[in-house]
Amino acid sequence: MSPPTRVSPAEAHALMHVGWAYLDVRSEPEFADEHPAGAYCVPFMHLGASGMAPNPEFVAVVEAVFAKSTKLVLGCRTGHRSLRALRVLAERGFLHLVDQRAGMDGARDAFGGTTEPGWRAAGLPIDTGDGGARGYRALARGG
Repeated sequence: MSPPTRVSPAEAHALMHVGWAYLDVRSEPEFADEHPAGAYCVPFMHLGASGMAPNPEFVAVVEAVFAKSTKLVLGCRTGHRSLRALRVLAERGFLHLVDQRAGMDGARDAFGGTTEPGWRAAGLPIDTGDGGARGYRALARGG
């Protein structure tokens, strides 16, 4: 498998304007707090009482919502979860995947410093709430 394509928040936003869907793989509470306007929410991991735990339905929900030929930009908080989710989806046969490398909060170095501003700092459009028909609960129920 070739290395994944990683794009800046501005590049991800531009891709959305030419038909790419933004798949936010953060937990539902993170998504509800704020997310890229127009994003879909399918958590790669759920936030529980003991921290983050893998979402066993992640692949099944993504496969139910999107054709494997759909052009998807994946994003999260800092770019780590989305890169992992991208690799899982690529292994399942999704053909057009890019990772929005800086997430909502910005890419971080080993010491927690920001190495690249995220979606929010780039001043790109943000929504709040569960996402309605694009939110995880609706998508997991089949729309």
